[in-house]
Amino acid sequence: MTLTETPFTIDNLPYGVISTAETPTPRCATVLEDDVIDLSALEKDGYFKSIPGFKGEVFSMPTLNKFASLPKEAHVQTRAALVDLLSDNDIRKKYAIPLSKVQNHLPMETKNFSDFYCSFEHTRNCSELFSLKPPASWFVIPSVYNGRQSSLRISGTPIRRPWGVTLDSNKPNDPPAFRPSARFDFELEMGVYLSHPLPPGEILNINNAKDHIFGLVILNDWSARDIQTYEMAPLGPFHSKGSGTSISPWIVPIEALEGSYCNARVQDPAPLKHLAWKGRETEATFDIELKARVISKPSPHRSLTSPLHPWTTMTRY
Repeated sequence: MTLTETPFTIDNLPYGVISTAETPTPRCATVLEDDVIDLSALEKDGYFKSIPGFKGEVFSMPTLNKFASLPKEAHVQTRAALVDLLSDNDIRKKYAIPLSKVQNHLPMETKNFSDFYCSFEHTRNCSELFSLKPPASWFVIPSVYNGRQSSLRISGTPIRRPWGVTLDSNKPNDPPAFRPSARFDFELEMGVYLSHPLPPGEILNINNAKDHIFGLVILNDWSARDIQTYEMAPLGPFHSKGSGTSISPWIVPIEALEGSYCNARVQDPAPLKHLAWKGRETEATFDIELKARVISKPSPHRSLTSPLHPWTTMTRY
């Protein structure tokens, strides 16, 4: 495998949780090309002992929560140490496990998550599906609802077509019925993992928001559009969004995105004072392109590309 064929380059080094047939206990890892690097083994051999916060077990834990909660400087130093260590082929070979031999697990314990509705193009398209227009408040504050934590799945986990109450669009005079969704859709999104929560009642300065971001994953918000259409009013989606939320097993740390900063989209009306970015304009958000392939039978696959140009930015969330 060449560097051009894999997203797992030395510039990426995402974090995840893995197990193997030989060692079924989940532990933390990173991945470089087609090698998974056992971080718990590196930790046991003392490679991270000089990094602030590495007391007791960190990478031997079954989730990344403990590592994510360490000070930002610990994340920076860990990444620098990994780049240095994995540039040594002998060290890399000693701690490597073939990517095909590992079982991935959810990378962090998640007690809840919020689903933001932040792309203007997506909002416009969805509004047209329901013969609506984006509300005026959408342009002022981030639009969001609480997700269903139990819906989180590692990418590749089978998703069952949901059942729900729908109307038959071909028979508008028929009563609603309980049946499998005929309009099961996907949404190409980015998930943001936080490193540590904000204490209740505390207001966070937007310029400090990045200090609370651990990393990003690609996310598929599976959506049953026909169920959503019938249940949407007045409180929003429920069963239509609860059948599955697929995420990448590997979290790309925010430190890996240092070269992707860019200006935020110009908003009209301008953001409220507490949501206005006060740092360098060129570091307001990230220039990220997401790609997806739709593979269906008997049609060949279709490739889709989506630039991550939301109306608002992840620091405003």
